Amino acid sequence: MEDSKASATGWYSVREAADYLGISEPTVFRWMKDGSLSFFKVGNSTRFSKESLDAVIEKVTGRKEAEMVLGRCAACGHTVLLEGRLRGAGRIYFQPKKTKFWTLDESLVPTTARVCAACGYVQLHAEVGKLSRLQPERNGHDESARP
Repeated sequence: MEDSKASATGWYSVREAADYLGISEPTVFRWMKDGSLSFFKVGNSTRFSKESLDAVIEKVTGRKEAEMVLGRCAACGHTVLLEGRLRGAGRIYFQPKKTKFWTLDESLVPTTARVCAACGYVQLHAEVGKLSRLQPERNGHDESARP
């Protein structure tokens, strides 16, 4: 629950930040210590901006929600999307910057395009199955997984 004092000033105390995020105060201090949460020092007081608190919130999109979003325009939310492909000298593919070191599969990922009938916004969608097969393993054995 957002405190009226915090909303009026735009600054949150440790307690208000914990309430806003729905976590305990020790968790706020732990996140400050490990650098997960940005904060400001005003004299001896610790303060948080709403933007820095919102930045800690990470959304993980499930498959069902991702499938649902595919049918809507990312710009205006319209549901009539015309499917096609972009034309040029050839088909358009996405090539990940880093792929598995050893793969027998071509690293180009086919893409499809959808255009919103209402606003003309063009959305590109890559074939996620192939994209996931090309992702490097994160176990240290794959050369391309190194930064």
